[in-house]
Order: sequence, then C-alpha cells, then structure tokens
Amino acid sequence: MQAFLLHLERERRASPHTLRAYGHDLQQFLEFLDQELGGRPSPAQVDHLLVRAFLADLHRRGLKKVSAARKLAGLRTFFRFLCREGVLERNPARLIVSPRLERRHPAHLEEEEVEELLRVPGDDLAAVRTTALLELLYGTGVRVAELVGLDLAAVDLEEQTVRVLGKGSKERVVPFGKPARLALQRYLEQRESLRPRSAAVFLNRRGGRLSDRSVRTLLGRQLSRLAQARHASPHTLRHSFATHLLRRGADLRAIQELLGHASLSTTQRYTHVDTRQLLAVYRKAHPRA
Repeated sequence: MQAFLLHLERERRASPHTLRAYGHDLQQFLEFLDQELGGRPSPAQVDHLLVRAFLADLHRRGLKKVSAARKLAGLRTFFRFLCREGVLERNPARLIVSPRLERRHPAHLEEEEVEELLRVPGDDLAAVRTTALLELLYGTGVRVAELVGLDLAAVDLEEQTVRVLGKGSKERVVPFGKPARLALQRYLEQRESLRPRSAAVFLNRRGGRLSDRSVRTLLGRQLSRLAQARHASPHTLRHSFATHLLRRGADLRAIQELLGHASLSTTQRYTHVDTRQLLAVYRKAHPRA
C-alpha cells in the first residue's frame, strides 16, 4: 500500500486529497479482509469474489453507489499497480462491473443568484477578500484548490489572466473579466496589511496561505444564505461558470480548456442544456423548423 501511494504521489502527481482518499479506501478494504478471513491475506489470495463481497458489504451498510464506484475504481488501480510490479498475474477487480449510477446534473446558480451572491456586505478587509475570492471563482471557473494555490506571479492584472496549476500538475492560463480584476486589485491593495509570510495571493489573518478548508468554510457561509436548500457549495460556482458560458453560446471544447478537463465527457457532466434551450436552438438552426 505504501509503495502504491508513493507511486501515486511521485509518478502520477496525485493531490493530497486523492492520496488520502485512496489510502482510506484501501485501509477499509484491508479491514474487511481481516474480518472476513480472520487474518490478512497475501495479494495473490484476493480474488474477484472477495472484491464483490466487499462491495456487497458496502451496499448493506447503506453506502451511496457513487462512493462504492469510487472505491472499486481505487481497487482496480491498486491491483493494476501490483500487476505492473510483478506481484500479481491478473487484476481481480478488472472484470467487476461498477454500480450503475444515476445521471445527475451538478447544482448551479442562475445568473441573478450569482449577482446577489457577489454583493458581499461590508467594506473591511475580510469582505474585500471574500469578494475577490467569489469573483475569481466565478470569473475563471477554477477549483478551490487551484485558487488557494495561486501565487502573485501567476496573476496578470493587465492581461486579466491567471496561470493555474491543475490536476496532474497540468498548467493552463484562464482569463477573467473586469469585475474580477477590480475586486482582485482592491484586495491586493490591502493585502500588505496582513504582513505576508507567503507569496500566495490569498492570505489568512497570520499572513500565511489561505487553506482549502478555510475557503470552503468562508464561501460555504456566503452560499448558504443564498441557496441553502439546494446544497450549494464553492464548487457550485464552477458548475455555474460552465453552465452560463454554454447557455451564452460558448463552444464545449473551449469550456473544456477553461475548466482544465482531460476528457470532453467530464465537461459534459459539468454542464447541461435545458429543454427550452434545445427547442430554441432547434427552431433557430434547423431549416425546416
């Protein structure tokens, strides 16, 4: 397990969050094997029946299908690594079918809701920072982890772009609009009062880099007053970014580049077109509509 996690970290450049998730899922599988077999088996003793029994146990305990599918994918990756290293001859999880998932569209905010959300009350440093965070999240569609990872050198106010380091250490340049530039400029003018100990754009009260958790807590509080019933989260702004671009005619490939997705199918899950929009496009574009 340790060799596998090291492989993920060094060769696949997995994020700390991904490493924690893989580690937790593998540990849970080992605990199941301990309980099921009365001891820890060697990798060669694990067959597809044990993997299926593990999934069945998760189902009995009420685990959601999406979480079970993620755990199965993690086991497949782990056993594939063991095959590559010569520990196993075949992958016991390879042929097991993932649980069928409901196709659900991610929650998003309407444009007028975003406008309301961006009106942060107050003009102290905390309010100015929150406004800059919100404007940049919605203006660029970046992930929260990418936002807190931004350094000053990655921001070009004149060109209105940020250089983002995404998943798999892939770098991309994302533009942002005038409202985000003005909000960011206002925050940066007051940033020095935090006595920076870091080159990070967004700082905490002690002058260090603002953490992912802090941003989620702070923005979650802002979002909850607007859309609590819809279970909105900071990631909701990323969904809203993509959805609003698509509605206003942006090409799906362009949205894929902006979001930093390796696969177009991932972008399609983040965006959706409602029936009214489909009808409008059909009536406008089809010669016999």
